[in-house]
Amino acid sequence: TPMADAVPVQVYAAGSLREALVEIADNHQACTGQAVALTFGASGLLRERIENGGHAQVFACADMDHPQHLAASHSWLPPVVFTRNTLCVLTTQPLCDRVGVHFCAAPETLLATLLRADVRVGTSTPGADPSGDYAWAFFRRADAVLSGACAQLTAKALQLTGADHLPRPPPGQGTYAWIMEQGLADVFLTYYSNAIAAQVQVPHLRALPLPAPLQVHADYGLSVRKAAPPAAHAFAHALRQPGAQAVLQRLGFGAM
Repeated sequence: TPMADAVPVQVYAAGSLREALVEIADNHQACTGQAVALTFGASGLLRERIENGGHAQVFACADMDHPQHLAASHSWLPPVVFTRNTLCVLTTQPLCDRVGVHFCAAPETLLATLLRADVRVGTSTPGADPSGDYAWAFFRRADAVLSGACAQLTAKALQLTGADHLPRPPPGQGTYAWIMEQGLADVFLTYYSNAIAAQVQVPHLRALPLPAPLQVHADYGLSVRKAAPPAAHAFAHALRQPGAQAVLQRLGFGAM
C-alpha cells in the first residue's frame, strides 16, 4: 500500500449517503491509514459550493446531472454510477390505519390517497436536492395514471428539506425521522435508504414501495477532481469495491 497521505481526502457527498460513507471512510482509514474528511449536504447545494471554490476532491452525488455539469468544465472526471436508490413513501401507522395499509399496492389507490385533502405530502426541494427532482419525476409519472395528478401534487407538495433556510433536526436525529415525528407531513416521498434509516429511529414509521408504473430510480454519480492527489482517486476506487458496496446495500441502496 502506498504511504497514506497526511492530508485528509476531501469528500463532498449527498446527505442520503451519510451513514454509509461514515462507515466506509472509517473502514478505508483502518485499512490504508488514509484519513477522509466528509462534508454532507443536498447535492445541488454542494455542486454550487464546489463551483464557488469549495475544496472537494471527490463528489458522491445523488444523481448524474450535477457531477456531469462539473465534468463539462473539464476540471472533473466524467462521473460513474457507484450505487443506486429508489423513491418510496415514508408514512406513519396512523395514516395506514386511517386509509388502509395497502394504499400503496396499486397506482390508483396510492394517488387517491396522496390527493386527499387531509393527507399532507412532504418532499425535498427540487433543484437543490435530487430527492426533490425525483419526487417531481414521480408527479409526472402520476399524470399518466390519473390526468391532472401532476398539477395537484405539485400544488400541495410541502418542500420540507433540501434548502438552506429550512429548519433542521437536533444533532443526532435523522432529518426524515424528525420531520415525521414532528407531524410536519403524513407521507414523505424520499429514498428507500432514508426511509430505512428513519424506521431505525422511529419504529412505527412505514416504508412503502411505489407501484412499478410510478417507480423512480436514482443513479448516484461519483466524480473525482482531475488535479486531486492519488489518495482521492484511491478512495473513489474503494467506493466501488465489494466491501463498500456491501455497506451501501445493507443500508438500503442498490447495486451499481
